[in-house]
Amino acid sequence: MSRDAHLSTAMDPESLDAPVARRTGLMSSRMQYRSRPVSVAVDPVSLVISECIAITSAIQKNARSPHSSVSAILGGSPNLIQLVPPTPSSRRDRKSSSGADPLADSPAGDLAANRWGLRGKKGKSMQDNPLISGFGRLRQELTGVKDIHKFDSLVLLYPFLQIIQAKGTAAPITILALRAIQKFLSYGFIAPTSPRFALAMQSLSAAITHCQFDISDSAQEEVVLLMILHLMEHMMSGPGGDILSDESVCDMMGRGLTICSRSRFSEVLRRTAEASMVRMCQIIFEDLKHLEVEAGVESEALDIQTSGDMDDIKMDPAANGTDVPVVQSIATAVPATVQSAAVGEPRPSSSSEKARSSVETPASADAGRSSTSSTAESSESLDVRPYSLPSVRELFRVLVSFLDPHDRRHPDQIRVMALRIIHVALEVAGPSIARHPALAAIAEDQLCSHLFQLVRSDNMAVLQEALIVASTLLSTCRGVLKLQQELYLSYLVACLHPSVEIPREPGIDPSLYSGIPQAPKLVKPPPSQASSGRSTPVPVKDRQKLGMEGGARKPDARQAMVENIGVLSRMPTFMVDLFVNYDCDEDRSDLCEDMVGLLSRNALPDSATWSTTSVPPLCLDSLLRFIQFIAERLDDTPATEGYPDPEVLREKRRRKKLIIKGTSKFNENPKGGLAYLQEKGVIANAGDPVCVAKFLKGTSRVNKKQLGEFLSKKGNEPVLEAFMDQMNFNGKRVDEALRVLLETFRLPGESPLIERIVDCFAKTYCSSDIPEGVADKDAAYVLTYAIIMLNTDQHNPNLKSQARMTITDFARNLRGVNNGQDFPPEYLQEIYDAIKTNEIILPEEHDNRHAFDYAWKELLLKSESAGPLILCDTNIYDADMFATSWNAIVSCLFFVFMSATDDTVYARVITGFDECARIATKYSNSEALDEIIYRLSYISTLSSETLSNTSLNTEVQVGENSVMVSELAVKFGRDVRPQLATLVLFRVVTGSEHVIRKSWKHIIRIWLNLFVNSLIPPFFSTEPDRISLPPIPLQNPSQVIDRGAKQNESGFFSAFTSYISSYAADDPPEPSDEELESTLCTVDCVNQCHMGDVFANVSNLPSKSLEALVDTLLDQIPDDSGSTVITVKTEGTTVPAVNGQKARQSNAIYDPTLVYILEFCTVLALRDESTVELLGKRVVEAIQAVLRDVSRYHTILIERATFYLFTLLQASYDFDYIRVPILLHTVSSFSKEVLTKTSGLVLRGIKLCIEKPCPLRNEIMTSPDFWVILHTLAAYPDSAPVVFEILESGVSGTQSAIMADNYEAVISLLNEFASMASVGAAAEQKPADRKQGRKAPRPVKQEKRSENAVVARGSKAIDNIYRLTARIPHLMKQSHLESNEAWSAYWLPIFQALTTQCTNPCREVRHLAFASLQRSLLSEELTSGDHEEWTAIFGEVLFPLILRLLKPEVFSSDRDGMSETRVQAASLLSKVFLQYLVKLSEWNGMLDLWLKIIEIMDRLMNSGQGDSLEEAVPENLKNVLLVMSDDGYLVPPSQNPEREELWNETWKRIDRFLPDLKNDLALGGPEPLAKESVEVPTVTAAAAAAAAPPAQVEEEGKGEEKK
Repeated sequence: MSRDAHLSTAMDPESLDAPVARRTGLMSSRMQYRSRPVSVAVDPVSLVISECIAITSAIQKNARSPHSSVSAILGGSPNLIQLVPPTPSSRRDRKSSSGADPLADSPAGDLAANRWGLRGKKGKSMQDNPLISGFGRLRQELTGVKDIHKFDSLVLLYPFLQIIQAKGTAAPITILALRAIQKFLSYGFIAPTSPRFALAMQSLSAAITHCQFDISDSAQEEVVLLMILHLMEHMMSGPGGDILSDESVCDMMGRGLTICSRSRFSEVLRRTAEASMVRMCQIIFEDLKHLEVEAGVESEALDIQTSGDMDDIKMDPAANGTDVPVVQSIATAVPATVQSAAVGEPRPSSSSEKARSSVETPASADAGRSSTSSTAESSESLDVRPYSLPSVRELFRVLVSFLDPHDRRHPDQIRVMALRIIHVALEVAGPSIARHPALAAIAEDQLCSHLFQLVRSDNMAVLQEALIVASTLLSTCRGVLKLQQELYLSYLVACLHPSVEIPREPGIDPSLYSGIPQAPKLVKPPPSQASSGRSTPVPVKDRQKLGMEGGARKPDARQAMVENIGVLSRMPTFMVDLFVNYDCDEDRSDLCEDMVGLLSRNALPDSATWSTTSVPPLCLDSLLRFIQFIAERLDDTPATEGYPDPEVLREKRRRKKLIIKGTSKFNENPKGGLAYLQEKGVIANAGDPVCVAKFLKGTSRVNKKQLGEFLSKKGNEPVLEAFMDQMNFNGKRVDEALRVLLETFRLPGESPLIERIVDCFAKTYCSSDIPEGVADKDAAYVLTYAIIMLNTDQHNPNLKSQARMTITDFARNLRGVNNGQDFPPEYLQEIYDAIKTNEIILPEEHDNRHAFDYAWKELLLKSESAGPLILCDTNIYDADMFATSWNAIVSCLFFVFMSATDDTVYARVITGFDECARIATKYSNSEALDEIIYRLSYISTLSSETLSNTSLNTEVQVGENSVMVSELAVKFGRDVRPQLATLVLFRVVTGSEHVIRKSWKHIIRIWLNLFVNSLIPPFFSTEPDRISLPPIPLQNPSQVIDRGAKQNESGFFSAFTSYISSYAADDPPEPSDEELESTLCTVDCVNQCHMGDVFANVSNLPSKSLEALVDTLLDQIPDDSGSTVITVKTEGTTVPAVNGQKARQSNAIYDPTLVYILEFCTVLALRDESTVELLGKRVVEAIQAVLRDVSRYHTILIERATFYLFTLLQASYDFDYIRVPILLHTVSSFSKEVLTKTSGLVLRGIKLCIEKPCPLRNEIMTSPDFWVILHTLAAYPDSAPVVFEILESGVSGTQSAIMADNYEAVISLLNEFASMASVGAAAEQKPADRKQGRKAPRPVKQEKRSENAVVARGSKAIDNIYRLTARIPHLMKQSHLESNEAWSAYWLPIFQALTTQCTNPCREVRHLAFASLQRSLLSEELTSGDHEEWTAIFGEVLFPLILRLLKPEVFSSDRDGMSETRVQAASLLSKVFLQYLVKLSEWNGMLDLWLKIIEIMDRLMNSGQGDSLEEAVPENLKNVLLVMSDDGYLVPPSQNPEREELWNETWKRIDRFLPDLKNDLALGGPEPLAKESVEVPTVTAAAAAAAAPPAQVEEEGKGEEKK
């Protein structure tokens, strides 16, 4: 919308009445007057007349001035504006017609020219003064006017413009005229609706820019100029500003610049002029954006429309302060145009002619004004076009021209003014400037060139303004300033990066901030480039010529530069743009990396020593803002359309590193460098000259001196020729072509080498399209040599001017060498002039303005091929950018945090750490996250390698709550810095566990320190199902203090008493209130860390991520220096303790951290099958390493470690990385002391592995070491119940674990448990002892309940032994032994065990064993098979049993019970013999067996230990003899001669102790009836008991026990 439209809208009465809500953004009715003319309370016509009268009165008061007389006025008046206002009749006609000016056809035309009194007779009064008469005519025209807005605006202004333009007019009169015009514009008397408004505005512009008042009074002069400035500003910002022409705008801006640049004016005026210029520039450049919209949607529409006028508008405000700027244009100022039209002469073609025409005499002007109609037609047909791009471009060009540092006409004060105005233009329309080639070309070339030289100025005002403009320029136009931005930022980096090392801070490890670069990459040339060559696309030496070497700058200058970088860094994508456009470009420097390094280095506190105290926080703010922008983009949807592929950029960066390294090698050894580049794929074939030449020509990183020597070296001619072929010499003179060539390398110093290059150059030059003048390559060869010599001659500083070569000398040297002819003189002249004025140089070899001009020209040429700068409003590059910059940032944040004392700094740095960690986690940058955690853990002071001392830990209790006061808790709670770091650390860790790798070490150290000081529970408390163990025990506190009991005690005496008592008891003093408060702070901090969340997340980590944690945990285990030798011991025996082992064990110090680590690893490894497979083996190996040297560790650790192994064994048996025999052997090798102390968890682990039938159970229970362990632990009351439970689970159940390999061990252990039941004998025999009145022996000191449990286990052991007989047939079948061997292997152990228990002092066990023995001996399975081994039951079982029963010590163990057992044994012997009599009769050893039985009976009869045997033995013997007789085995020889020996030997032996038995039985008579007549003797009770069946005996035994 145009200004007119705005104005009409604002003046619409309806719009004024409409209610407008302020929140909608529209102006309220109170404020609308500011956008429309001010309404006046007086009559407008009257006000105009009053102004006319005031001015004429002032003129009359100054009548004595040189212009007081008519002749003086007419003779020295300026070329006035000759415009004819319409007559009243014509104005009436205009209401009904909108055609041409009615004055053209008015009959009053003859009066028009005479109306102002400029024609006719000589006047002698004041009224003949044209200045006064003009106001009189205006008053006359205003007669009858009702609406001032419909009055001709040009007619209204005309007399006032006369005053302004009149030469020598007094300043007060000019002030009145300007003030009146200001009123007319402000009150809307002259408005867009007024007739000829546009022409009036053009005329007004021309008048005020050509004002020639009397300047005798400097104060009045400044008032006039001040009013002119205000009027120009009002015109630009008012309703008619958009219809001013390009010429008017240029005139007005030129006038303003003139005022600004006049040093004789006061500071107030110049500053006011500057402010007006700023305001007008804001309006002009704001209009540029609207002009783009009006021109159309095409991007270059405005440029195309205005291209014809672009070169016609020129503004050259004289910097020397002349009053009237020179303006040249096709359509000059309106007054001059109208005047020339009036006189019928052509328009002046130059500014001087225009100036002369403006001071023509009144007579000539009067003579030329022959027709008023022609004047009117000219004024109406004048082409008045609103200003557009041409005037904007010209203004921009003029402003930029003021910045030329080499133009001495412009002092620094003018440059500062121009910089401020340019800054406003860039602020308003920077992107628009970049879009238009006419403006962008100025910005890219002159503006950047001047700015980049001004930033090295020592004038702080210039420097600051230049930096401000540069930052605004790059902020708004950087899309077209790719190389310019690189040059500028490289300079800032070189200036600001300090060359001093980072100072060592006490208590800070230097490695923690080693990531901060000591110097930027762009200022580190390779070693061979100390004197020349390039290390970056913008060479260091080039910057030196530009003043870009980054020399020492003053502190204020450094701060200004840092502030400038801060402005740039506030753009969210600034660093991304740098990274993508420079760091990822093979030919550009690593600007992003260098910028981060610069900010990191200068954010350190020491940078304030060479800058200002504001620099470190400014740099820190920029650095944190960079991180903040990346963090804000983390959750954005990645935008990829229109952006380079990140993978492609990664490849470019990789290739860039190779090129840098390869060129560095080339600069030292060209052949080696080319070989390296070929090896890395940068050069396809190092033997191909074309490939090598293309690379050398395309890169700017090669040392130019080295390149020149390489190309000129003998043997490299093909490369030289290929290199020359890369040049384009078309259309260039020889010197121009040579200049292009020597841009790329430095000529070597030796003549043969130069000759080789010149010869190749001449051939290549003559083969191209060249201008006429050179005949052949020989002529080119000689001419080239001559040019090189001329260049040296003209620019050798050691030669005097008169000794230098002239053009004549130069031409003489080349006479006749052009194919026998001379070179054209003009050709040589051009070459001579070019060399003389512009040396052929390498920028890095010289230091002068030409070097800068050349370097800048080179930059502009490169910018054409470099392309536009890519603006990257996306997050797809953040990961790679962060990967290259995180080290410097994190190091800087760490250093600042460690050295800061301000809370604000703490807060910002903490936020920075958190954001860095979030970024690292998002992009899975483990290296960065690890370093962040490392530094935070260092600050926390909790990750020390050595644990804090816990010997003085004191537990303070208050009611049900308690807290452990420790050295660590007190120290940590006193310092806020470690607490902040710890909070941030675990905030960082939470949710990032899957990314963490190496830094688990520091987190674990923190956990361990907190754990041993009772500040956190162990990790596994959150996982009760994986491993059910009691909490890891910690060291007991040195003392426990109950504050609750002491709350009523207070005062000095109480405290003193407490201190004295603790001192006397050698206890540490009670913690002070301050120490307790610090401890509570520590507890709160730890609770705020929410470590439980970390543990929960760790439990769900992927296996690969968990691997890093487990490996780190295992690395915390101290190195094992113990022996790894495993001793092998004999089966069935225990290894005695090593000498001294007990003492070593007792001295072992308990380390809960090692238990914590092993248990943590075990829990993690047991999580699921995948972790068991991946992590189990390494955890097992760590635990086994601990158990190899048990003596080094405390039994708590050994106990739990052993349980961990069994737990892992049970979970990982299928993976076979725990060998069961080795594990069991390790445990069985423990000393008895260790094994008993660790028995609880050892047995629990074993039980876990064998609780279910599986191959693991079978393997464990067949191991000899397993039974050694059980045998050892069975002897201890605390472990015996668990051992028996394990044993019973293996024997009983549906799937017994008893096999041939463990059969004997099982019976042995069961026998041992049965033997332990002997302790029950004491309780059984007490009643009998009291009845007999004996003094009972003192019983074993043991609880009754445990005695019963032991007896019960013994009874169960007997039952289990007997049950094993059911498995004997199965075992014998599976056995590989012969049948006779198998019988002895499986039956005899059971019989021997039962036989042993038949002498057990405990009656319950003895009776049960005897009953089981009897059932076993009478079992049918016993004699199954055809072997005769069963006969050993007499010699191996029954006979030994009876012999043991006959021993006094056995008898004395239970006098009452053993007597009965002897009777039962004798009876059992008889029963067994009779049971197997038939089979024994077939055995050859029956006679011997029978005789042995008789002998045993004899011994029983004669034992002398009771009457029971004396009765029972004969009776049992009688029964046996009767049965043998009945069955025909024991018969007289007369009946069976074959039994004679048996008969004789039997009675021979029996007669020794029972001589009457034979007669009593009457077995020797011949009559068959004798047997029947024999009277059966009476059977005693003992005999009856002996003859009772086994079941009856068992029941009787139980009944006796109950008694």
